[in-house]
Amino acid sequence: MSLEKNRKTADLLTICNKARKTVKGFDSVRACAEEGKAFCVITACDASPKTVKETEFVCGRCGVAVLPCGLSKEELGKLCGKATAVIAVTDKGFAEAFGRILNAEK
Repeated sequence: MSLEKNRKTADLLTICNKARKTVKGFDSVRACAEEGKAFCVITACDASPKTVKETEFVCGRCGVAVLPCGLSKEELGKLCGKATAVIAVTDKGFAEAFGRILNAEK
């Protein structure tokens, strides 16, 4: 993943977190998705395959997009205050912006 994409992701995640539109941690993200409050879920580049698989399963059942990013759990932790492999975005506008960034070609 490009450095530009990572920078844009980090910048948007910082704003999203300050706006209190994120939910961190697998169990909290799962509950958020099942309650229909998550618009997308971001996964860390070093998330375990099991975590990614379970996240994709839960989000697939709930119709929530899963967006892998180029940031590590540690980097996500520095941005959000808690090291985590998955983050749910609870605002439609922010979720669409993450989709544009993370799904863009180069």
